[in-house]
Amino acid sequence: MQKQALSHLAPYCILFYVILNEPANFFGTCGCKKAIADVEKAIIKALERQYADVLAPLKDGLAPKIIGKYVQKFTKGTPVIYFVPDELGVLLNSMKRMLSVLHPKIESQLKLWCPCTPPGGNSIPGDRISEITVMLRADFRNHIQALVEKLAENTRVQTATKLKKIIQDSKETVVESDVRNRMQPLKDLLINMIENLHSVFEPHVFITVCRNFWDRMGQDVLHFMENRRENMSWYKGLRIAISVLDEIFGSQMQKLLGNALQEKDLEPPPSVMEVRSMFARIL
Repeated sequence: MQKQALSHLAPYCILFYVILNEPANFFGTCGCKKAIADVEKAIIKALERQYADVLAPLKDGLAPKIIGKYVQKFTKGTPVIYFVPDELGVLLNSMKRMLSVLHPKIESQLKLWCPCTPPGGNSIPGDRISEITVMLRADFRNHIQALVEKLAENTRVQTATKLKKIIQDSKETVVESDVRNRMQPLKDLLINMIENLHSVFEPHVFITVCRNFWDRMGQDVLHFMENRRENMSWYKGLRIAISVLDEIFGSQMQKLLGNALQEKDLEPPPSVMEVRSMFARIL
């Protein structure tokens, strides 16, 4: 691996890369699949133990003294908000690398090392690896979801950045510039948070978090619409708000990733698509 790539990974993952490049006799005969699965499982648990402190703020009911390590003021006089620490970046980058790079490499190596199938076995040799993959994918997804909820909480710290409040203050007669002006504090906050995400996550993880965060913000608009289906006076503000959100996430992802961004990465997430679908049905 290149040195730059290694710098974003936990030592456990680096060690695993080394193990994978050892000759087959490192693990012995066809029992290597079980050995690798056991090593991988141990690595995942070790990672989560090592970074327990940075995962703790993502859980409900966290003691203020722990949260305090991971909050900051973006501007003088504003309330503190959660920001993503470098350590969480190392953890999620490592988990993503294990899923997208290590597992294909493992499978390729195993085909060379262990072409045989152990006689009398009660399970398919690759089952253990598959189980670990499922576990790792679930853990990664859960951490992303918890992080996105924490980011969404940041938008509700101040009245000026609460999307629901911004929409509630919008009326059918309001002009677009008024809604955009009211959304400026939220826009500034979102841009700061997206830049923070970019500073700690490798591109694929950054895209995953951003798109989930974008979807979570869209859910707020969707819920607002579902609760006020009969009140047409909200719709103009809602349409402007969802357009501004699309602009923020789309433009910032393009700005920060440039050519590394694929067209599908800029497609509206599910909640935004549902909002647009509801507009098409109602209006």
